[in-house]
Amino acid sequence: MTKPVARVPQRRNARSNRARILATARHELGRNPDITLEELARAAGVVRRTLFGHFPGRAALLEALAEEASEALRDAVAVGVRPAEPADRALAYFTLSMWPVGDRYRMLLALAQRDLGAERVAEVLKPARDEVTAILERGRAEGAFPAHLPSAVLSAGLEAMTVALLEQVNTGALEDDGTRAAVALLIAAGVPERRARAAVAEAVAMIAAEPAPDVEE
Repeated sequence: MTKPVARVPQRRNARSNRARILATARHELGRNPDITLEELARAAGVVRRTLFGHFPGRAALLEALAEEASEALRDAVAVGVRPAEPADRALAYFTLSMWPVGDRYRMLLALAQRDLGAERVAEVLKPARDEVTAILERGRAEGAFPAHLPSAVLSAGLEAMTVALLEQVNTGALEDDGTRAAVALLIAAGVPERRARAAVAEAVAMIAAEPAPDVEE
């Protein structure tokens, strides 16, 4: 009697290949947005057929990256909200929490207009924009932010500034772990520079005092 073929190792290998392809794509597309799928397959150490088995075309690969970025951003939003903190410190903390996700997926910015479309990128960024809008609204009630622009409009402007800063990081023109961006966003929101720097320093201290996340083995 013929024994059934074990499927679990095959599925595990398929998941590993898919994750490796996406990780390679994040890296290589950041360096060369015009890289071909064949070149990506070689860089990922898989044959062309394997890559196309997971992603039948460039659009499918980029959509997978966009969905991965969207999920990572939603997770970061969930842990980056600090409603009990003063609004300026909360905005600094939120910016620092978002920065690693933006840094990891900044290659999507170069592909936004041509491949993904501005609407898809806006959809990915919407949870972060909505939360910043809420922080700005709360900050106005606290007197932390002036009411010189509607909160939703200012949030969109801060998002555009963040995207621009990430693009500068992508080109190598700027080195930043998120602290410089956080200070810039607070100043743009109407916080005096000295207070902006203090709020960012307080947020950095909060993050440093938090327990390290558990790492799955």
